Amino acid sequence: MKIVSVQSLLHAAILVIVSTAAGRAEEKGTVPVSQQELQAKISYCKTCHGVSGQGFRGSYPMPRLAGQQPEYLENQLRAFVERRRTNPVMFNVAHVLSPSMVAALATHFQDLNPKPLGGAPKELAAAGKKIYEEGLPEANVPPCASCHGPEAKGDGAFPRLAGQLHDYIFKKLVNWSKERGQDPAKPDTSAIMEPITHGLTEPQIAAVAAYLSYLE
Repeated sequence: MKIVSVQSLLHAAILVIVSTAAGRAEEKGTVPVSQQELQAKISYCKTCHGVSGQGFRGSYPMPRLAGQQPEYLENQLRAFVERRRTNPVMFNVAHVLSPSMVAALATHFQDLNPKPLGGAPKELAAAGKKIYEEGLPEANVPPCASCHGPEAKGDGAFPRLAGQLHDYIFKKLVNWSKERGQDPAKPDTSAIMEPITHGLTEPQIAAVAAYLSYLE
């Protein structure tokens, strides 16, 4: 697949985001949640995602939510509910959240900034940095920084990757087609990553994940 195809997917995804903006704005006009309700949900999120949303490494890596782009978090919670992204646990969590609660949680996590957990092989970070900044022209993989930003802090619908658990990133990328974009009738920004994940080898993914996991 050519890079131009990736760019076309990016354009299509942006159109989808723009076309749903009015709906999101309407949702956010609902009655705001109380501080007590918000704190109760935050406490629930802590059981998996860590005290400060820094992520948790147990039998399965739980992603860092701290510092994440609110629009991305809102989109992903909606994707769980609509079964566009597969995760039985998060479906059960997300489908009971009101639009106001989703917006409040997204804002809360955006404002957190604990130190990354780290733990990735540091010797892989240099190779990962090169791929992140320059891409892999020979494999038609564009620079990750072109969407996620030079500091990997994301922008709008494009997520922050800085400080994310390396093992979480690795698992998501190698299983992308099995977890994301599961409803072809409702395409979203996950389509952008489809050809990119196929263009990266597992060692390359591990290198990028290692680099990102140490960024603050």
